[in-house]
Amino acid sequence: MTTNYPEVWDVEVFFEGGSTSPQFVAHLEHSANLVQELQQLVNALAIPQTASDAIHIVQVLDKVKEVRQHLAQAGAFLSCLTAQNIKDKEALLHLGKLSAIYAESAPTFEKLRQIVGQIEGTVFEQLLATAELAPFAFILTEWREASKESLSEEEEAIISALAVDGYKSWGEMYDVLISDMRVEVEIDGEVKSLSVGQANNLSSHKDPKVRKAAFEAIEKAFTAREDFFAKTLNHLAGFRLSVYKKRGWDNVLKEPLTINRMKEETLDAMWGAITERKATFTRYLTHKAQMLGDDKLKWYDFDAPVTEATAKMDYQQGAAFILKHFGRFGAELEAFSRTAFEDGWIEAEDRDNKKPGGFCTGFPLSQQSRIFMTYSGSMSNVSTLAHELGHAFHSYALRPVHPLNTSYAMNVAETASTFAEMIVADAAVAEAQSKEEKIALLEDKVQRSVAFFMNIHARFLFETRFYEERKNGLVSAQRLNMLMEEAQREAYAGGLGETHPHFWATKLHFYITGVPFYNFPYTFGYLFSLSIYAKAKEEGTGFEEKYIALLRDTAVMTVEDLAMKHLGEDITKREFWLKGIALCEQDVEEFIALTTA
Repeated sequence: MTTNYPEVWDVEVFFEGGSTSPQFVAHLEHSANLVQELQQLVNALAIPQTASDAIHIVQVLDKVKEVRQHLAQAGAFLSCLTAQNIKDKEALLHLGKLSAIYAESAPTFEKLRQIVGQIEGTVFEQLLATAELAPFAFILTEWREASKESLSEEEEAIISALAVDGYKSWGEMYDVLISDMRVEVEIDGEVKSLSVGQANNLSSHKDPKVRKAAFEAIEKAFTAREDFFAKTLNHLAGFRLSVYKKRGWDNVLKEPLTINRMKEETLDAMWGAITERKATFTRYLTHKAQMLGDDKLKWYDFDAPVTEATAKMDYQQGAAFILKHFGRFGAELEAFSRTAFEDGWIEAEDRDNKKPGGFCTGFPLSQQSRIFMTYSGSMSNVSTLAHELGHAFHSYALRPVHPLNTSYAMNVAETASTFAEMIVADAAVAEAQSKEEKIALLEDKVQRSVAFFMNIHARFLFETRFYEERKNGLVSAQRLNMLMEEAQREAYAGGLGETHPHFWATKLHFYITGVPFYNFPYTFGYLFSLSIYAKAKEEGTGFEEKYIALLRDTAVMTVEDLAMKHLGEDITKREFWLKGIALCEQDVEEFIALTTA
């Protein structure tokens, strides 16, 4: 019997009526009231003097949990509304109101961190030893350390207030700029007006003329608006750099590394190992270019199909494919994902006026997630769907954990998602029914390695250099194009022909205010999950319980400690990363062998 899973998500279950929901307006008002209640509690909180004061901190932490859950619920809902319909102006207005509530709450959170930071050392240790606060030892210690890096309470409050119409508004400006952009592309003799997301999906079209036309149309559309995007990116970065300067931070990586709970030593080891082994992946790029009749692979040919076995896999087939392979890893992952498909957690329909890209967002008060993407039937779409289900499963695994111990960083979030991708990709290659099918599936795996080792590296190089130049003043659109092209040529290690100069303008990730440097955590997650996946293959279905235990620790320790506890590995050394890269190199060698006449 064929199951017919819904392709449009259900968000009405949270707040009926979408952006005009009276329920949602009431939720925003209630959230604002909760913030005020938290303010009163924190203002009344004296610096603890003995372990018996633990009860007062617990009272505040309970309110922090309530505030965070309500704000996250609202944020998730608005993310869904603005993604499913880029013309939803009412949702954008609500987003502004939510940003204001967040800004109002920020000084209170900062004051709480300052109070924790001012507790005398011995008293702090005694407090963490109490039954009430022992479960929050990691997060309280993190707050204590963060308070030492912050400005005064008053200065941090001013920054938060100014961020509403400054920092965060520049981030929101990106949505406004891209909301009405249209891309004209000729397909089968007919000129079609597409959204940016729809045009991006043509990168895997079998006709090289269509791929090239879509790429050129995207470049043309963003060239016409490049100054607007450049202004937006410059001011967003400028605000961030001004804050860093006030805090005395010279290294632009300080904040993203702190957020991701990792050492710069670990980041350097990862990129160093990748750079050391790039020759294999450059060889793949050259080999594919030659298969397509070129010397160097052009940007718009990265996703070009190399066999006839790249037939479309519709959404229902893709869902069944994912569930089948998830089931071979573990019953819990399979059952959870089936619920997501059956209950309308996924927005997959290929239609106009949707945002480009994909994401997973969580509704903590409802203990549900929602997944957004535009599914057009490619194997890449199947991978994206598995990826986002991995994110959702991470949230599911954390349900028994106290909400204050679930704020995991982006790098370990990407571990769960890429792990889910690997389950599907690896099993699919192993089960290929023909040589052509195996080539197609194997290339999809190789393409993801290239994306994480080269595309993400290009983004990291671009952003690092852009921020350094931005310290000295505004960076023009033309210079941004140059920085992007230079980063792409370096990151692809000589394996790239035509570049994508306006990639900095097309990629939402550069404009996200919540997480600076929205790039290297993807690569971390990919290679980290390879190590976990290797253990999973060794231990079989019994590994799922250990995997869930690892996920539950992701928000209560550094990534270095997490790797040592659950994998017994020192990730500050290149050797750890080289082991994962070696597995990816095997895919390249097999692909080249299968496609060499």
